[in-house]
Amino acid sequence: MRTASAREQMLEQQVRAWDVLDQRVLSTMRGVPRELFAPQAERFRAYADAEVPLACGQHMLRPSVTGRILQALLPQPGESVLEIGTGSGFLSACLRAMAARVRSLEIFPALAAAARANLAALAVPDVEIREADALQAGELSAATAGRYAAIAITASLPLYDERFEQLLSVGGRLLVVVGEWPVMEARLVRRTAEDRFTSESLFETVIDPMIHAARPPEFAF
Repeated sequence: MRTASAREQMLEQQVRAWDVLDQRVLSTMRGVPRELFAPQAERFRAYADAEVPLACGQHMLRPSVTGRILQALLPQPGESVLEIGTGSGFLSACLRAMAARVRSLEIFPALAAAARANLAALAVPDVEIREADALQAGELSAATAGRYAAIAITASLPLYDERFEQLLSVGGRLLVVVGEWPVMEARLVRRTAEDRFTSESLFETVIDPMIHAARPPEFAF
């Protein structure tokens, strides 16, 4: 009962309070036990408005950020989703609950293994986790063959990388956080035609940077 109560408080005080009002998103986050995706020693933080530490210096996204990502992408039944940065597998499970299948790339083998175990423990089907560095030359296309209706990038990019939007199907949506600490902006990119994209600024946040991401040149006098 304490876990159920904590989950409802998270939804009301953190997720809904950050303008996440879509009922499918709220129902999905209510149905996926976030605490089971947190490391055993960190489960007391699972429903706090904070990032939960993971192995390899990474973190679970805050519940409010997770909710905003799901609401922005709104995966539909029958759609395929690509996730860059599996982490604990919690967002992977939420995406799968809303869509048909999820492919997720994770650069750290230890995180990939833990996420697979978390998803298997809950019998979450149709989530494929691949160990890959999405930014390595050739790796992105090799690991993500095909196009996707929705793409969630769970690590920030100091500079926007157009390669990711090319993986969208027409009508597809991409959620990406661009910038460097302390100023980062979550953007929703849509592919409106084969050669046309739109970009909308959604909210400001700070999340872990993507490993090996390109950075702006340093200013020199």
